[in-house]
Amino acid sequence: MRIHLIRIGDTRVLPLPKSLLAQCGFGEEAEIKMRGRVLEISPVRKLREGWEEAFREMARRGDDDPLL
Repeated sequence: MRIHLIRIGDTRVLPLPKSLLAQCGFGEEAEIKMRGRVLEISPVRKLREGWEEAFREMARRGDDDPLL
């Protein structure tokens, strides 16, 4: 996909389609990393996201005994 950068003062904005953002799971924030000359943009994940389901699955398998 090729997009046109929008200039706002000294800043450039990357307009991304709403459908693309929703498909990738974006909310109100994004994580941006540089990999050489490539920008990697990913949705911000909540701390401990998915833990509840993982613990339920562990309990279902009987794999929830304390390690100590």
